[in-house]
Amino acid sequence: MNPVRLIEAKRDGETLAPDEISAFFAGYLEGVVEEYQMAAFLMAVVLQGLGPDELQALVRSMLHSGAVLNLAELGGPRVDKHSTGGVGDKVSLVLAPLVAEAGVHVPMMSGRGLGHTGGTLDKLEAIPGFRTDLSLKRFRELLGAHRVAMIGQTDEIAPLDRRLYALRSVTGTVASLPLISASIMSKKLAEGLTGLVLDVKVGSGAFLSDETDARTLARTMVEIGEGYGVPTRARLTAMDRPLGRTAGNALEVREALECLRGEGPDDLRRVTVTLAAEMFVLADLDATPEAGVARAEALLDSGVALERFRTMVRAQGGAPEVVDDPGRLPRAPVVREVRVDRGLTLHRLEPRAVGEAVVELGGGRLRLSDAVDPAVGFDELAPPGTRLASGDLLGRVHARNEADARRGEGALRDAVEEEGEALHPLILPD
Repeated sequence: MNPVRLIEAKRDGETLAPDEISAFFAGYLEGVVEEYQMAAFLMAVVLQGLGPDELQALVRSMLHSGAVLNLAELGGPRVDKHSTGGVGDKVSLVLAPLVAEAGVHVPMMSGRGLGHTGGTLDKLEAIPGFRTDLSLKRFRELLGAHRVAMIGQTDEIAPLDRRLYALRSVTGTVASLPLISASIMSKKLAEGLTGLVLDVKVGSGAFLSDETDARTLARTMVEIGEGYGVPTRARLTAMDRPLGRTAGNALEVREALECLRGEGPDDLRRVTVTLAAEMFVLADLDATPEAGVARAEALLDSGVALERFRTMVRAQGGAPEVVDDPGRLPRAPVVREVRVDRGLTLHRLEPRAVGEAVVELGGGRLRLSDAVDPAVGFDELAPPGTRLASGDLLGRVHARNEADARRGEGALRDAVEEEGEALHPLILPD
């Protein structure tokens, strides 16, 4: 296997044989293919794509690079959800305990921030003491005891994807349909699921902004899941504005807690109960999504999902006190209000600009070695369609120092759009 020849072939749009794909990625794990060669190959895939057989070979390589779980001993349905990523997307923090409270096992393996989007693991680790670096043995124990565990990708699960995920984040190779679908599905197929729900984001804040591309991604992932015998459903949701009114790890945890109390922004609640309903259908708890929505709303309003979250936090080493006192979450030293200096009607805040600003504040990664500041970001973001009078609040910047706060304020003002194309519906029709 000649890595340079395969890179050149893919660069020039040639279709590689499945065994060539397998050999190239095996060589990467073995050290035969260098990091810079893999970065070049990934860029070639971004530019040229992968054919169906190439994609299947990549999924197999990722999936079987590590352990594939069998969780049948837990009994009952085992359903997970995955989002393709967005700005302000803290749905998993609400959804996992909510669905577990209904009697479904939720073995959720999540990722870190990627590019301009936040990561579930970074949000969870904003909770003091919360551990996501658990062994598969402990993962099984928590699922058996509490029906829910939210952990990071272990060394045992899809180690090839783990390395590629980190490399893609810092080489501009995130926005690729085959790379996204292979990354997501290799991890999820390794979880031993009986069902999977996919939240595929659409809009400028998503990795695939075009609706046609998003539907193709959804269809591709559903086909991969079904091909491995895992019933899979996909819903498209809007990411042409931030989800909710916060962006930044600890701030998003705070907003998720509000939702778990039956409060919080309407858009976050609607996306959460819609995805929960799909999970309930796959778990055979409800015959229709409409019935599932009613179940999810009742669970949120009763407060039992919040208690399940508290139990999960305690079980994973976190401080359960944050559930009742979110003030225990990390707080930035500088909080700056951003107010408009003239009246306007806000069409939207451009989500990618907001996400990139969070990264610049330190809430995401520009390099693999970067530490994430859990406290920084934005809150009280004005939702789309808001009529703002002069002096009204556009949002608040949470920053490490005054200089960062000024830059954050500038970025938030630059994200304002007063006109533009009509926004997508929050939940797109099938």
